[in-house]
Amino acid sequence: MDAFKTQLKEQIIEQLNLEDIKPEDIDNSTALFGDEKLGLDSIDALEFIVLLDQNYGIKISDPSHGKDVFHSVDSLSKYIQANKAN
Repeated sequence: MDAFKTQLKEQIIEQLNLEDIKPEDIDNSTALFGDEKLGLDSIDALEFIVLLDQNYGIKISDPSHGKDVFHSVDSLSKYIQANKAN
């Protein structure tokens, strides 16, 4: 699971063009949005939706789930593992 979370962090960095951030800079349980370190916003949330669709075949049909899904690397990882297309 740790290898998957590292891979997920790398995908987040690439998708969001976070040039000055390394995977080890992102704590698994830290909030991704509202965090001063990453400073993610609603446009970044759209990029997360694209990442899930392109890399894992996951579509978020109910936008109200986004806040919980994108809360942290831990929550995002759990959601992907439970919902990814085979």
